[in-house]
Amino acid sequence: MSKRVLAINPGSTSTKIALFEGQDCLFEEIIDHPTEALLKYPKIMDQLAARSQLLKQILVDRHINIQQLDAVVGRGGLLYPMSGGTYLVNQQMKEDLIEEVSGAHASNLGAFMAAEVAEEVGVTAYIVDPVVVDELQSVARFSGNHLFERRSIFHALNQKAVARKIATQLNRDYKELRLIVAHLGGGISIGAHRNGRVIDVNNALDGEGPFSPERSGNLPMADFLSFILDNQERGKSDLLKEVVGRGGLVSYLGTNDLRKVEAMIDQGDSQAEVVFQALVYQVAKFIGEQAAVLKGRVDGILLTGGLVFSQRFVEELSQYIDWIGPVFVEPGEDEMKALNQGVQRVLSGAEKVKIYLGRTDRLCL
Repeated sequence: MSKRVLAINPGSTSTKIALFEGQDCLFEEIIDHPTEALLKYPKIMDQLAARSQLLKQILVDRHINIQQLDAVVGRGGLLYPMSGGTYLVNQQMKEDLIEEVSGAHASNLGAFMAAEVAEEVGVTAYIVDPVVVDELQSVARFSGNHLFERRSIFHALNQKAVARKIATQLNRDYKELRLIVAHLGGGISIGAHRNGRVIDVNNALDGEGPFSPERSGNLPMADFLSFILDNQERGKSDLLKEVVGRGGLVSYLGTNDLRKVEAMIDQGDSQAEVVFQALVYQVAKFIGEQAAVLKGRVDGILLTGGLVFSQRFVEELSQYIDWIGPVFVEPGEDEMKALNQGVQRVLSGAEKVKIYLGRTDRLCL
């Protein structure tokens, strides 16, 4: 029997909600939160009551009977590192999200919003594959200096969902495959998936890896340190925006929209052309890096995210990487569907639910 699942995905200025019955989406809506309305809340967690009230009102207005729900799932927030999977929302998770143990982000509200609805109905609340999924092999944690350890923060929800989808198309089990998954959007994360675990991936949140539409990616360290020392008066948050926000395409061309870049190229802009080619080049290099991590045995390279809507980008990139393995293209992303799929796997018995343990989870990775 198909299970009804309500998915809740709070973002910086919106909250997405969707109702599923099995794999079918029955209802989906985006609740916008104007920036000026959010400014009155000192902390992100202070937004919880207002967002939950709007969510409940939408459900009433759309005549959604929450008593028919079998489960509720929220987007996972910035918790302590954990392995991938579907997790129960528990007290430890709530406490760590309140303490912002890995940072502040609107996704930290997901577990609370899901739990609030679930408790009213008497069902279970879950999260699925948050961005802090950490399955790195030990050698991947080394940065080159003992003061700094590489961290796994990436588009885990979409990467794993796409990997499972391609595994199904190949009539294979995701846990049997060796895949490279490149999430190519405003941020870029490129992961080496081996037997169901992401054993190496760049930290997309902090801009590690190739440059992206708005992130700088890896930078020449000596020049970057000099830049920081010469601009200390600007403060950490402003300097960070040079890496995350004002980097990448924004830095070179003043836009984070690849469609506009392609239009500039079509109008004869030679600078736009070389920057476009540099973006393709850097993404290809990091895909090649993950091919080395998998020792050259690659069952497939999966390209996903917003940039993949560009046929030009895919064609140029494929020329660099198609010798590594077959290339699969899945444009965009569907976080709501991925959240539902994680819960459906648990409800059907195809996957065991996991329990979040907090800081001690790090010891088990």
